Amino acid sequence: MRYIFDNDLHIHSNLSLCSEDANQTPENILKYAKENNLKTICLTNHFWDSDAGEAINWYNIQDYKHISAAKPLPQEDGIEFLFGCETEFDKDFRLGLNPLNYDKFDFIVIPTTHLHFRGFVVPDEDLSNERKAQLWVERLEALFNMPLPFHKIGIAHLTTRCIDHINHENLLKILNLIKDEDIERLMKKAAKLGCGIEINCSDMGFDMSEADTILRFYKIAKKCGCKFYCGSDAHGVATLNNAKEIFERAIDLLELTEDDKFILKREKI
Repeated sequence: MRYIFDNDLHIHSNLSLCSEDANQTPENILKYAKENNLKTICLTNHFWDSDAGEAINWYNIQDYKHISAAKPLPQEDGIEFLFGCETEFDKDFRLGLNPLNYDKFDFIVIPTTHLHFRGFVVPDEDLSNERKAQLWVERLEALFNMPLPFHKIGIAHLTTRCIDHINHENLLKILNLIKDEDIERLMKKAAKLGCGIEINCSDMGFDMSEADTILRFYKIAKKCGCKFYCGSDAHGVATLNNAKEIFERAIDLLELTEDDKFILKREKI
């Protein structure tokens, strides 16, 4: 059976400091879920745990007190509106979430591809395309070697423009430098660990001339037995308005079925 678009597990509200949309509220996010017949959605605002040590100031502000101001989340029959976060993985392979606080979240989104954060996620220096391709592999491998609750962790936007947010052609070159065998090795580990692989709305908004470059990662992940969830990564209502069309195209291009769907296993918090 074809993969049913009934989930969005990576959504920001206007509490994320990079959101500039006052209308990106939990109420409007729930409205989006109702209009698109979604069964499960998750609020994943940017978060750095005050118990995890110092980060850049932009992240320090977004502590638990800040993001939990969204609670209690509005609810609707037939829709699970979950409370999660998107935390960071810095250049020292330090996660912005203290293990003692894992249980505060239903779902934890972790990006390893925020290579635009110079001085925090990557060294504060110009990096070659080859080095960025190496970091793509090294950072994901380091994350998979951590003792994390992978049953409720999503690996965000593997092919994001944040890898090179200035030059799109360079982004494609970097992605093409990452070897199939490295992707396969990491995706086999992801499948074994049981984490979710994100089908990201922005990543999937590519021109069809770029399809082979972008989809290669997800096709290998599927072959390796990985499970996928949808993540609009929306910071504003405009993204929510276009999400369904983008996700449906990605599902068709990857030929995803219900067997490929990530099922979130969690305890109520």
